[in-house]
Amino acid sequence: MNRAIISLDHLCIGQSCCVCGLDSIGTQRRRMLDLGLVNGTNIEALHKSPSGDPVAYYIRGSVIALRSEDAQKIFVRLCD
Repeated sequence: MNRAIISLDHLCIGQSCCVCGLDSIGTQRRRMLDLGLVNGTNIEALHKSPSGDPVAYYIRGSVIALRSEDAQKIFVRLCD
């Protein structure tokens, strides 16, 4: 299985992954950490909006919508 690191915006609907890093600073980084996006967190892509952006993700028992520009800054590995 390909265990390459990708950004969250490349995750297909129905796929699961594990957070391995963030590429943000300041208040944006704090916001992501507050949402539970810390190393090792499992994420599942659930739904795309009709326009394709944002995408709903299941993170730590909650459904959170993230815009593509924010998801590009979250680095993940696909789960087995």
